[in-house]
Amino acid sequence: MPEPRTDLADLRGDCAQCFGLCCVSLPFARSADFALDKPAGKPCPNLQGDHRCGIHVDLREKGFTGCTVYDCFGAGQKVSRVTFGGQDWRTASKEHARRMFDVFPVVRQLHELLWYLTEALGLPAARPVHPELREALEETERLTRQSPGELAALDVAAHRQQVNVLLLRTSELARAGAAEGQGDKGAAKGRGKGRQKGNGKDRRGADLIGARLRGADLRGASLRGAYLIAADLTGADLRDADMIGADLRDADLTDADLTGAFFLTQPQLNAARGSAGTRLPGSVSRPAHWTAGR
Repeated sequence: MPEPRTDLADLRGDCAQCFGLCCVSLPFARSADFALDKPAGKPCPNLQGDHRCGIHVDLREKGFTGCTVYDCFGAGQKVSRVTFGGQDWRTASKEHARRMFDVFPVVRQLHELLWYLTEALGLPAARPVHPELREALEETERLTRQSPGELAALDVAAHRQQVNVLLLRTSELARAGAAEGQGDKGAAKGRGKGRQKGNGKDRRGADLIGARLRGADLRGASLRGAYLIAADLTGADLRDADMIGADLRDADLTDADLTGAFFLTQPQLNAARGSAGTRLPGSVSRPAHWTAGR
């Protein structure tokens, strides 16, 4: 068994080492994110014979914004090079290809969990649960290295539920420090739909679609699974906030401060809008489509 992952760089998609699995395995429907319908298991018409995208530099202009948002957390290269030993679905049997396409979404979910667990182990405040987190990391990594048949039969939802218990505890510990000394000023400025508890920092699963949260104090808030679609978070203070599962599609993060925000992924940021003034944690990078003053 390899050593547990400690580097988030290992959990980023490397298209050069993948057989274009996301462009074949996953379905998408004609919408604002995709210019056409594509069923699961059918190659995207833009996928070339060398597994590269024929319109990669023009995806947004040609109506494929959804592709620029997606990231496999390194699952593509794992399935291509490890699970199936480098055998290309184009030259393999139909059964081999079908199994590869079925397994890819499973490994992608496991790799997303690896991202959260690896990040959790890097949070000093989570030291009380580091032993349990490391154990969960080792088990999740072991699951990613199972055979195609075992992966296809895996109950990923059950494993996610077990890991989520630890991630919730991690969130509580990490945000506790941020809450100290904040007093009652933690109530977010601006108005938005959704529940608030105590000092207003518990917004788990809150409906904040289109909410006016410009300059809001959300430091140390739990935004787990919150719907922040098209929310105005210009200049908001999101330091040390739990961002796991928050829907940031078209949310405006211009000049917002996400320093220390955790469980924030690149796909979430890619789906949002921001600026050169948006402050980000070191675990993610500024999306290429963000422009100054946008």
